[in-house]
Amino acid sequence: MNQARIEINCEKVYSMGITGRGVGVAVLDTGIYLHEDFKDRVAGFADFVNHRQVPYDDNGHGTHIAAIIGGSGRSSEGLYRGVAPGCSLISVKVLDNKGNGYASDVLSGLKWIREHRKEYGIRIVNISVGSLSRRDMTENSILVRGVNAAWDDGLVVVVAAGNHGPGRMTITTPGISRKVITVGCSDDHKEVEVMGSRMVDYSGRGPTVACICKPDIVAPGSGIISCCNEPGKYFSKSGTSMSTPLVSGAIALLLEKYPKMSNKDVKLHIRERAVNLGLPHNQQGWGKLDVGRLLAE
Repeated sequence: MNQARIEINCEKVYSMGITGRGVGVAVLDTGIYLHEDFKDRVAGFADFVNHRQVPYDDNGHGTHIAAIIGGSGRSSEGLYRGVAPGCSLISVKVLDNKGNGYASDVLSGLKWIREHRKEYGIRIVNISVGSLSRRDMTENSILVRGVNAAWDDGLVVVVAAGNHGPGRMTITTPGISRKVITVGCSDDHKEVEVMGSRMVDYSGRGPTVACICKPDIVAPGSGIISCCNEPGKYFSKSGTSMSTPLVSGAIALLLEKYPKMSNKDVKLHIRERAVNLGLPHNQQGWGKLDVGRLLAE
C-alpha cells in the first residue's frame, strides 16, 4: 500500500494534518478483523451473513479494504498506512467466508447504513463487490436502486468497476449506476493474480448498457499491500476492489477539510482534479486519482 500511497500523492496532505478525522466510512464486505492498525476506530459492525455481534472477518477481503481506507500502519511502523488513517470505520458484513453473497444481504446492509448514518457519522459507503449477471445489468436492478437510494440520502457511494475487462460493457453492478462514483484500476497493465487467476487489463470498461460512460475515476489496484485478518500481518491483493478504497480514503480526507461538501460536490471535485492519462474515457473515466491535487486550494 505504501507504493500506491506514493502514486496517489498523499504525503503533502498528511503534512497539513488532514487524516480523515471525524469522517465515518462504511465498508460493505466480508467483515473486519480488529487488527492493531485500527486501534479503537472501528465504530460500528453489522453482520447480515451469520448475525454475530462482535467484529470478525472469516475471509480477509474486508479487512484488506478497510485498512486501505483507514489503517494506521502501526504494525509496519507506518509503511503500510491507509489513505485516511484518522477516519472511523463501520464494517457491514454482507459476504461469506468465500467472498460470495446475496443481493438481498447487500440491500439489507445499505438499509442499515442509511438508518445508522447519523449515529456513526457515516459520510462514505465503500462497495468493492459487484455482479456481471445479465439480469443485474439494468439501472432498474435492485442493487442499482439500493445504491441510488443511499446516494439520494446524501451519502457518497464509491463502487468498484469490477475485474471483467477489457471488453466493452464490463462494468459490474452496482457500478453501472450513473449516480455513484465508479472506480477502475489505473495500473491493470501489470500482470497480477486477481480472483485466483493471473490477469492483465482486467479493469471493467464502459459504457454501460444505458450508454453511460464509466468508470468515473481510476486508482492503483495491482499488488496493494494491506492488513490481513491475523495479528500484525499484511498481505497483497489486486483488483478494482483495491482501487476503490483508495478513492474512498481520499474522499474522507476531502470531507475532513470541507465537511459541508455534498456528495454531488465531491463527485464534481473529483472530476475537476483527476489527472488525465490520455486513455479512452471508458477505460480511465476522468483520469487518475491524485490526492494532493484533490485537496489543493
